[in-house]
Amino acid sequence: MSFEIRPAVPPDAAAACQVLRRSIAECCALDHRNDPAILAAWLGNKHPAMVRSWFESPTNYSLVAVQGDEVVGVSLLTGAGKLALCYLLPEAQRQGAGTVLLRRMEERALASGMKALYLHSTVTAEGFFEAAGYRRDGNVRSPYGVDTVLFWKPLVQGAQPDGRKRFCNCNSA
Repeated sequence: MSFEIRPAVPPDAAAACQVLRRSIAECCALDHRNDPAILAAWLGNKHPAMVRSWFESPTNYSLVAVQGDEVVGVSLLTGAGKLALCYLLPEAQRQGAGTVLLRRMEERALASGMKALYLHSTVTAEGFFEAAGYRRDGNVRSPYGVDTVLFWKPLVQGAQPDGRKRFCNCNSA
């Protein structure tokens, strides 16, 4: 499949929001265990106005994957070196868009002078990040009640994990 990867712009917010909501609800059942309270908390800030604010923030860098006229994926890198979002519509998974989004974020981080990337992975996505060279650095419970795996990846030789990232309450995305 052919995807266009481009910077996210505020008008993409509603479509990107749908990517986030569907991916979480439909693909992350291992994580939310179909618990309505956990799912509601996780989806609580996934609304177009919030996603728009993430895209408009000068400290974030966001990309979307577009197939035809449809946004099928979204990723977001914070200025602190955290990959806060990397989600695809269920029907767009395992077609290469996630890999391209991730690689583009790594390139952006490196070009911005970051030595490593950090992320909190769901159980659902941990195999994807392991296959991309990310290293486990412990477990973290999200504010919405999902157990996540803290991963990091050195972008330059000799980069070491920053233990402070483990305790960062950066799960706004």
